[in-house]
Amino acid sequence: MSDQAGPLLGGGPVRRVARSLERHPRLRLAGLLTPPLGWLGVLYLGSLALLLAAAFWHYDSDITFAVTKTFTLENFSQLIADPVYRGIAGRTILIALLVTVTDAVLALPIAFVMGKLAGRRLKAILGMAVLMPLWTSYLVKILAWRLILSQGGLLNWLLQPFHLSGPGFGDVAVYLVLSYIWLPYMILPLAAGFERLPTSLLEASTDLGARTWATFRHVVIPLVFPALIAGSIFTFSLTLGDYIAVSQVSSTQFIGSVVYSNQGVSGDLPLAAAFAMVPVAVMLVYLALARRAGAFQAL
Repeated sequence: MSDQAGPLLGGGPVRRVARSLERHPRLRLAGLLTPPLGWLGVLYLGSLALLLAAAFWHYDSDITFAVTKTFTLENFSQLIADPVYRGIAGRTILIALLVTVTDAVLALPIAFVMGKLAGRRLKAILGMAVLMPLWTSYLVKILAWRLILSQGGLLNWLLQPFHLSGPGFGDVAVYLVLSYIWLPYMILPLAAGFERLPTSLLEASTDLGARTWATFRHVVIPLVFPALIAGSIFTFSLTLGDYIAVSQVSSTQFIGSVVYSNQGVSGDLPLAAAFAMVPVAVMLVYLALARRAGAFQAL
């Protein structure tokens, strides 16, 4: 048995391949990355291709209630022509923008303290505080917010002495819940961006007489802009596609809930697939604008 293994390992094909990989580091890197990237490409890009193809299929909603794989543009025409679908898309994009802006405003000071001001112990405490919500189940956080925002919940109990009431369930509740859930995804990239920010630049700006706001606007923001874009990609895209939180704290329709109801309840897979392409198209436009603004150059 050793006589058979000797030629294979000593001077056989395995040895020659190993020597070739040692001489060509790019080939070695390609060999390491091709299997996982290929698998991700099949799962992600393949599913997107199937989703796009299904958006052009026909659904018979009158007689057979069956999906036929015949090319048609009626699904996209229905989305464009129907004001209800346009309103749902606009509402979803607006909430996604508001959640992204809110998380950015809240995350900037927290990330600045974590990245530039906090010592080792305080940084560890803040990092633990940011990561702890991510260790909690997504559904648990949503149900906790249901208890807070319900008619007899904590928020109304706190506001009752002031003769005020909470927003209840609706668009405001969706905005509050999603802003809370996705906030860590904005803080972590910004904290990493602030850690890479040279302190000498802040000191130089102060020595040259710049005020705090001027330093923040002209020095800090341009340098952490790539990290801000990275965080906004998470918050914006996750809000566009969410339907679980929406279904729990609001009866208002959003893109995710409409896609779910059309695909799972009514069986209109082509219309659901066409509507699911709206967040994809919005994200592609968003990424193109971010790239044009130079947000990816320093990533």
